[in-house]
Amino acid sequence: MALAKLDVVALDCADPRALAGFYAGVLGGEVETEDEGWVVLKVPDGQDLAFQKVDGYTPPEWPRADRNSQQLHLDLTVPDLDEAERGVLELGAKVLDAEDRSRTWRVYADPAGHPFCLCAS
Repeated sequence: MALAKLDVVALDCADPRALAGFYAGVLGGEVETEDEGWVVLKVPDGQDLAFQKVDGYTPPEWPRADRNSQQLHLDLTVPDLDEAERGVLELGAKVLDAEDRSRTWRVYADPAGHPFCLCAS
């Protein structure tokens, strides 16, 4: 028996509303502002994501093991890697590791610098 149920995954950032807008463009859903420091993205048929304002936020560095490592990343399943890549780049993502086109996954950073992967379904 589980001791708990996962409520929400929260990402630290400098601008919660902007980062929620990025992920709404990627995943769909509705952005709900709880207060200026906490914004929730209600993802259709999925896990909600929250975005928390952190003063002095420093984005993670990928790949780094010595400092500011990624600490957490999201794997997002997509039907077409090339199409999804075009979409996330238009929304403001940056390529971190997508050169090997034979792989079934590619690594990007969201506008706040958090690594995430697009994975072929």
